[in-house]
Amino acid sequence: MSSKVYFTDFRCPPGTNQLKKLQKLIRAAGFDSLEMEKKLVAIKMHFGEPGNLAFLRPNYAKAVADLVWEKGGIPFLTDCNTLYPGSRKNAPEHLAAAFENGFSPLSTGCQIIIGDGLRGLDDVEVPVPGGEYTKTARIGRAIMDADVLISLTHFKGHECTGFGGALKNIGMGCGSRAGKMDQHNNGKPVISTHLCRGCRLCAKECGQDAIFYDERGKGHIDPQKCAGCGRCIGRCNFDAIANRNSNANDILDCKIAEYTQAVCHGRPCFHISLVMDVSPYCDCHGENDTPIVPDIGMYASFDPVALDQACVDAVNACTPNRNSLLGDHLSDENFVPTGDHFTDTTPESTWQAGLIHAEKIGLGTRSYEIVTVK
Repeated sequence: MSSKVYFTDFRCPPGTNQLKKLQKLIRAAGFDSLEMEKKLVAIKMHFGEPGNLAFLRPNYAKAVADLVWEKGGIPFLTDCNTLYPGSRKNAPEHLAAAFENGFSPLSTGCQIIIGDGLRGLDDVEVPVPGGEYTKTARIGRAIMDADVLISLTHFKGHECTGFGGALKNIGMGCGSRAGKMDQHNNGKPVISTHLCRGCRLCAKECGQDAIFYDERGKGHIDPQKCAGCGRCIGRCNFDAIANRNSNANDILDCKIAEYTQAVCHGRPCFHISLVMDVSPYCDCHGENDTPIVPDIGMYASFDPVALDQACVDAVNACTPNRNSLLGDHLSDENFVPTGDHFTDTTPESTWQAGLIHAEKIGLGTRSYEIVTVK
């Protein structure tokens, strides 16, 4: 059977605004059927790496939190720490990054709790029903302690998984540092020394101190230290770093689906995705490139698989922005387009395997019915 995915666009005539439209969408999608009285409600989102301006504004989080308060729930915003260097690798810096990007109890109407604690070590081992790649997942303890989970996702591109949607926000985002390493450990990139310029930018991205340089200044990656996060691939300007495991991204997609299953199974969950500022790379980057397509709208569903599939299809139905990474590729006479905007933006990425696997393990269905909310 198809799942219902509710949609509204960003058009706002006088007398309304996007926040009111978001709340109307959420209610239309069945949010009020959730029992929240005196329950702890985790709103999982991404606070954005400082320097990135594509992440969702705190105003959207407040619109969701206000609805939770109305139903008697106790909302809190949450995310888990990162593997790589940056401003979100431990709780104090993560909170500081969130505050810098405008997230605070004043702006969002609720508290912020880092899901896996001070150093990313506070996690719990959660069974994965139907798991093939992972039998247990390492999930941030605060997230698993919540009674209800709401995912509030900025739908955008991603250099490894093609796009970052609800599954990515939950599966990778709720994983502790150990959980993130578990998901990434099938892909170990290597450096082609004949292409390496010795700029050392990749080493600055590596959170595991896995990159070293020989006497010629050429980079090498220690596979024993490497977590397979792929940050170095995205940072290299000379295409010198690649993943030699041809199915590593497919396995990553499947593991993300299984981690999402672990987080969502057996408790009330609700999912929201905003398809706007669809940057080619994740909000984990300290920058954001021009969106690959125009802003589309807001989506909500109880089914995260149907939600992601609907968002993918909506992006692929759009005319690409010419002044974007996708536009650059399509204007290159030597580039062979596939017709899939995410593959054409980052050809080394994949996304289909994750949704196929998510459907297989019973997380949701790829078949959906769009219900438009005016």
